[in-house]
Amino acid sequence: MFLAHRPGAPARTITGEADAANTPWLDLLDPTPDEQALAARITGQRIPTRDDLEEIESSSRLFMEDDAVYLSTPLVRRMQDNFFVSPVGFILSRNRLLTIRFTAYSAFDLVARQIADRQDKLSGDEVSVLIMEAVVDRLADILEHLGQSLDTLSREVFQADQPSAGKGDMVLRTLLRRVGRSGDLASSVRDSLLGMERIAIFVSENKKHDLSERLRARLATVARDIGSLNDFVSQTSNKVQFLLDATLGFISIEQNNGMKILTVVSFIGVAPTLVAGIYGMNFHDIPELGWRYGYWYSLALMAATVILPLLWFWKRGWLGPGR
Repeated sequence: MFLAHRPGAPARTITGEADAANTPWLDLLDPTPDEQALAARITGQRIPTRDDLEEIESSSRLFMEDDAVYLSTPLVRRMQDNFFVSPVGFILSRNRLLTIRFTAYSAFDLVARQIADRQDKLSGDEVSVLIMEAVVDRLADILEHLGQSLDTLSREVFQADQPSAGKGDMVLRTLLRRVGRSGDLASSVRDSLLGMERIAIFVSENKKHDLSERLRARLATVARDIGSLNDFVSQTSNKVQFLLDATLGFISIEQNNGMKILTVVSFIGVAPTLVAGIYGMNFHDIPELGWRYGYWYSLALMAATVILPLLWFWKRGWLGPGR
């Protein structure tokens, strides 16, 4: 999809060069090869592919080509409990901004509505600042939701009732997956913030593409917001690591409880087996061989070797609450 965003008008699909006239923001959304070729003819710029936008070197993400500034960053998108990361590209020339993205983002949709509601003239520089502000606001919302989710998860880890027998392993596995997903989301948000910070710095310091003082001030505000969000991400990452360690600790406790049961079962099985082995030997001179109560004596002895260890383990709290 190839869209044109003009002040005072809804987004319009571009099918020819005339549709892009006097448009401050051209938007390639999951473009086809034909749409990429049309964008190249309209802008006179090289249109990077998805592989180009996914390069991780700074020199591939931030550079000048002719009079255009090429920028790219990974950007996280959250949908309910799921999220994924997709690259976003910006080509900022003197008259317009061209964006290349491969999935819809609510921040871009918000800026598109803001432009449609305005009547004053916009430059590509101002559109780029609007998008950066909206993206950072959206990342802040994701972090806020992540912080609330971690608070809920923390209460479930430390304040939840003891799960019923047989369900503890399943509950802990579920908690471990949720902690892992939270850590992945925090890491993805950090990458997005780092990319936006580099873009803001590169645009504000670029000598061949001067910005007005008003836009520089807004970019400085964006940079400060990103710095505070990075601090929040660091705190969130520490909390994720703490919850991960705590969950793994509870899993170790569950495993130790399982080993206790195996130890008890093994221990109480040894003594009666020993008694049965002694009195099952085929020697002629066994004192109890002709004893009238020998059979009942051996059964009682085996029962005692089972009951007494069970009572001992129970008092130590291995089989239930101790006294």
